[in-house]
Amino acid sequence: MEYQIISDGSCDLPPELAKEKNIFVVPFYVSFDDHTYLKEMEEIGVRDFYEEMVRNPKVYPKSSMPSVQDYTDAFLPFAKQGKAIICICITTKFSGSMQSALTAKEMVEEECPGAKITVIDATVNTVLQGLYVLEAARMQAAGWEYDAVVERLETIKSTGRIFFTVGDIEYLKHGGRIGKLSGLAGSILGIRPMITLKEGEIFPSGITRSRKKSLEKILELLAGYLKETGKDLSTYTCAIGFGYDKEEAEAFRTTALSFLNETYSCSPALTEADLPLYQIGAGISVHTGPYPLGFGILEKAF
Repeated sequence: MEYQIISDGSCDLPPELAKEKNIFVVPFYVSFDDHTYLKEMEEIGVRDFYEEMVRNPKVYPKSSMPSVQDYTDAFLPFAKQGKAIICICITTKFSGSMQSALTAKEMVEEECPGAKITVIDATVNTVLQGLYVLEAARMQAAGWEYDAVVERLETIKSTGRIFFTVGDIEYLKHGGRIGKLSGLAGSILGIRPMITLKEGEIFPSGITRSRKKSLEKILELLAGYLKETGKDLSTYTCAIGFGYDKEEAEAFRTTALSFLNETYSCSPALTEADLPLYQIGAGISVHTGPYPLGFGILEKAF
């Protein structure tokens, strides 16, 4: 069965990579004034968005999920071609994107009887969702059948983790994503919160006093997770997600590669190609601010 992989814009895949892997992306909307909402990547570039955030640090932007119509417009052409669809959406604990997709699925199935559409709650977001979507594309390229891909995606998603830090906690507070981090809200000014995203939610993982210490802590959290699972690093796919500061991300990648190669005696040694840098998109940076940096890890499908 021929099928199309679709994701909402939370996957934060570079447009050229999504095109190369034949992944159709339904963008989120972002706004700085509560009135004008622009489609991410189509009407406002990610770099432009970050520059606006840096220029106006006291203005907290907002995001809006793709509409039912956006998903209908995405699904319908493929359904009319007789293609099945696998649609992967950001964790439902962060957004109603999946509900929009489910409503669109019903509408398209009415218009195209026999259409086959599966909507999946990724239970993750940003670059980790990107890794998840890429695993779907990798299975497709390897000739996996539709139902087998859906089944395997459901199996591996619980293995996904993001270990990350942000510049400060204000954007999380303004974006309504403070959740289990509420205990940090009244903490000493200048602390660097450490955060873990797993199974659709964010959890506090400690605090540090400097950016340098927080980046060291990210690698400690990663090592702790690998020890907990008891699985070899080679069974995972990984990436680094960054915001405004790409130079910092590149330096962190160099440190991370040295740490991983030395700690796990990787053979052959991991290279930059094994640890890609993906820029966290505007829809997610609304909640993290312009300076998120972290490590995403997910079990490979095969």
